[in-house]
Amino acid sequence: MTEDSQRNFRSVYYEKVGFRGVEEKKSLEILLKDDRLDIEKLCTFSQRFPLPSMYRALVWKVLLGILPPHHESHGQVMMYRKDQYSDILHALKVTRFVSDTMPQVEVYLRMYQLESGKLPRSPSFPRQPEDEVFLAIAKAMEEMVEDNVDCYWIIRCFVNQLNNKYRDSLPHLPKAFEQYLSLEDGRLLSHLKTCSAVSRLPYDLWFHRCFAGCLPESSLQRVWDKVVSGSCKILVFVAVEILLTFKIKVMALNSAEKITKFLENIPQDSSDAIVSKAIDLWHKHCGTPVHSV
Repeated sequence: MTEDSQRNFRSVYYEKVGFRGVEEKKSLEILLKDDRLDIEKLCTFSQRFPLPSMYRALVWKVLLGILPPHHESHGQVMMYRKDQYSDILHALKVTRFVSDTMPQVEVYLRMYQLESGKLPRSPSFPRQPEDEVFLAIAKAMEEMVEDNVDCYWIIRCFVNQLNNKYRDSLPHLPKAFEQYLSLEDGRLLSHLKTCSAVSRLPYDLWFHRCFAGCLPESSLQRVWDKVVSGSCKILVFVAVEILLTFKIKVMALNSAEKITKFLENIPQDSSDAIVSKAIDLWHKHCGTPVHSV
C-alpha cells in the first residue's frame, strides 16, 4: 500500500470511529513544520477542515499576513507588532482617546481608527455603522484569542480583509442566499417573499458582522476559518442553514418584522449542528478543496 493510500485508509477509518480530528491535526502539524509555510496548502486545509484550537491563532496570523511564511522571522515580526501596538496605544492615551477603564474592544476600535486615518476629532463624536461592525467582530474575537496584541492584529486584518478583498463580493451575498435557499427549499423562500421579508432579513448581521453576535464563538470560529482562508461565500450557507433549521418556526411567523426579530436572536443550542450542516452545504454546492497533504 502506498503512503497516500495508507493515509487515505487511516482518514476513512478515523472518520468512521469518530477520531477524524486526530488525522487532521497530524496533517496540519506536518504543514506547520515546513521552514517556509505553504500559504496555499494552509488555505486548502482551512477550507476543508476545522482548525485545531491550539493552532488557530497561528494559522490565522499567517493567512492574514500578520506573520510571514518563514518560521525564523516569526519572533522578530511579532516583536515589531508588539512595539507598534504599544506605540499606538500610548499615542491614544496621551490624547485621551482611551483610558484604563475603557472596555478593551473600544480600545481596539480607537487603535484601528488611528491606524486607518479615521480617528474622529473628538472622543465624544457618535459612532458610525462601520464602527459598530468592528465592535461586534472585536467582541467575538476577544472570546477566541487570549493575547491582546494577537487579538488586535487579527481583528484589524480580518476587518481589512472584509473591507478590501471581499468588498465587491459582500453586496452580492443576499442574492446568492436567495438563489441557494430556492434550491434547498423553494416553499420556504416563497413564504419569505409572501411576507415581504426577503429584503428585510438581517443581512448586516450575517454578511457584514459575519454572524458575530448571532452564533456563539465556539461555533463561529469554524465559520471564520473559512472566511480567513479565502471564502466569504460560506456566510451564505450559514444563513441558508439557519433558515432550514428553524423552518417550522419561520413558516409559523406571518410578518417580516417577526421573522427578522426571530432570526436576529436565534436559539444558541443548535449552533454547532447549523455550522456543520452549512459547511456540508457549501461543499455540496461549491465543491470540496483537494486536500494538500
